[in-house]
Amino acid sequence: MSKKLGFRKALETKVKKSQAAAKKKAISIFTAMSVAHVDDEEPGPGEVRHVEKVLSTGDFYTGQWCDSLPHGNGKFLWTDGCMYVGEWLKGKTMGKGRFSWPSGATYEGEFKSGFMDGKGTYTGSSGDTYKGSWVMNFKHGQGTQSYANGDYYEGEWRRGFQDGHGRYQWKNGNHYIGQWRNGMMNGNGTMIWSNGNRYDGFWEDGFPKGNGNFRWADGSFYVGVWSKDDKEQSGTYYPSGSQSGNLDWDPQQLFLEDLKDCMICPGEKVSIFPSQKMPHWPGMGKGNGGRPRRSSDARLSNYSWSSDANDVSTASDGDLRDGNEGVGNLHDEDSDTRGSLPQFKMPMKKQGQTISKGHKNYELMLNLQLGIRHSVGRPGPAITLDLKPSAFDPKEKVWTKFPPEGSKHTPPHQSCDFKWKDYCPVVFRTLRKLFNVDAADYMISICGNDALRELSSPGKSGSFFYLTNDDRYMIKTMKKAEVKVLIRMLPAYYNHVRSFENTLVTKFYGLHCVKLTGAAQKKVRFVIMGNLFCTDYSIHRRFDLKGSSHGRTTAKPESEIDSTTTLKDLDLNYIFRLQKLWYQEFCRQVDRDCDFLEQERIMDYSLLIGFHFREVSTPCTSGVCTPTGNGDCEKADKDKLLFSPSRLSSIELGISMPARAEKTVRRSDCEAQLVGEPTGVIYDVILFFGIIDILQDYDISKKLEHAYKSMQYDPTSISAVDPKQYSKRFRDFIFRIFVEDT
Repeated sequence: MSKKLGFRKALETKVKKSQAAAKKKAISIFTAMSVAHVDDEEPGPGEVRHVEKVLSTGDFYTGQWCDSLPHGNGKFLWTDGCMYVGEWLKGKTMGKGRFSWPSGATYEGEFKSGFMDGKGTYTGSSGDTYKGSWVMNFKHGQGTQSYANGDYYEGEWRRGFQDGHGRYQWKNGNHYIGQWRNGMMNGNGTMIWSNGNRYDGFWEDGFPKGNGNFRWADGSFYVGVWSKDDKEQSGTYYPSGSQSGNLDWDPQQLFLEDLKDCMICPGEKVSIFPSQKMPHWPGMGKGNGGRPRRSSDARLSNYSWSSDANDVSTASDGDLRDGNEGVGNLHDEDSDTRGSLPQFKMPMKKQGQTISKGHKNYELMLNLQLGIRHSVGRPGPAITLDLKPSAFDPKEKVWTKFPPEGSKHTPPHQSCDFKWKDYCPVVFRTLRKLFNVDAADYMISICGNDALRELSSPGKSGSFFYLTNDDRYMIKTMKKAEVKVLIRMLPAYYNHVRSFENTLVTKFYGLHCVKLTGAAQKKVRFVIMGNLFCTDYSIHRRFDLKGSSHGRTTAKPESEIDSTTTLKDLDLNYIFRLQKLWYQEFCRQVDRDCDFLEQERIMDYSLLIGFHFREVSTPCTSGVCTPTGNGDCEKADKDKLLFSPSRLSSIELGISMPARAEKTVRRSDCEAQLVGEPTGVIYDVILFFGIIDILQDYDISKKLEHAYKSMQYDPTSISAVDPKQYSKRFRDFIFRIFVEDT
């Protein structure tokens, strides 16, 4: 014992000498507090005291302390000169506080789980100042930014960029008022120059694009279609009647001269986020006075503990794990029910069967790939988002013959003779542009050297599903009735996805048909869609949710359920907690999407949800994933990937969303209870979700199904109901399982 104390004191002396400058700064800042020596009597569970602690890294903490963690008001000084002063909760910065960087930059405002989150003001070392809303280190919501060069912005932000409605004022007096996207002028907006000239109209990626008019201070104006491409530019000049007109004015001057001094200032970048500086305290793995929590923490067993309980190891940059109480690993000491996850059976290889030579659908796959390559590679006019009504005409189809020996327009091939049909090709070409799909990448994914994969069994509708090798696209065979529904609703669908970039409805990229020639005359219609679960994360659980209860449970025995099994409403035993702004956006978008589907008389759609448990060890070499093992190290690596600036900026509604899933339990006396009671057991998850199966209208077959089943079952429990009733029931259910994380 005396040797340990002697070693500790020698170490502390060495640390104090090596960090003399940092310590001097800390002493000048910190108020006098009682020092808790290592040989003091251990405090009781829940007892709050004041301490001063020098960490083994040389960092220094002084403030309130409870259950081996900073808890209450405290101050932390890092050896590199960063400092935090403010509120702590169980080892994480939580509440109001002030973080300062060695450069002189500061953030003062609200924190949540180590992140700048809530209302706050960031003042950069160069003089940039942002005041407004933050979400997970990003400017997100309403805010104002004063730039060091004298520019000023006031308006909406999203994931660190101007996005939504806002006003940007340049130092020279020019200003823009209108819509923004990803930090650029995009949508409808007005630019007013200090000389009195102005442009009113549409913008794209920071430049006028589409309909707009330019007006001079003398009253003359130019009205037309604008584009940086001179060939697409067209319009008419209207003089004001004054002698000094602008008859020789070239519209391209707007791009070359007038906008030259209207560059958006990028602003100062945060050198390192406060969440990346948070130390990992050993006490964070425990609660209740140092005793393990109800959710066991076996994943901490491989952590290398110091002999000194007061030492902590600082996590590497990017270790942004959530410090909320109740988040342990995935073991639950209660008796397990279907859906609870002590283990995950993971597939040993990619889902589906590779379609190789000899497969019954091998020739169909070749035909499909030949047709896609022809359709996408065919030259066409310049793409404009303002489509003519004729583009949506159901008669807008293009047939192409593919003889094996080839033709003037098609290459020779080794498949059978077939005909290829493109439905509304201009519309789907424009949709691919709208969804930011690169034509070359699209062709490589579907028509490259890698074969498609056929999912093992068709869906309930009898359709077959195929996946591209890179998992980006899913191809679904369709009935003629479904094709008719899609073509009928295509104009409304196009307007909807164009108006709402965060829409959750399925993204459609192409609608085609293969007709085999000869005696068979077989027609195969199919649609190409985005795959919701195209991700580097392992999807541990997936659910198809409608909000109905009749027949809404999986038919598989529990022994056969693995991570590829799609579970249903009565199998669901979680509710999902979303951060406030994401929750608000989610509710708005679900309402918009359901309104659209209701207006189009669509029903029987589902919310497909997949989620990844951040604390489950992967990859799985044995076929079974467990939450034990190098939990801390592995989770730190995953968190570094998840919360890197590039990964965070790619998070969208329904895609790679960090959230929390709370376990629920249904009452035993209520078999059809859709949403169980929360248990308080919470896991950190990555969420993926979207609205699928949106091509079923309320036709005569569904009306008969409703009438027949209503005589046998509770009419409110069956899926086949009127679109208005379906929409209401769907929303009511979804808004019960998705809640705001308070």
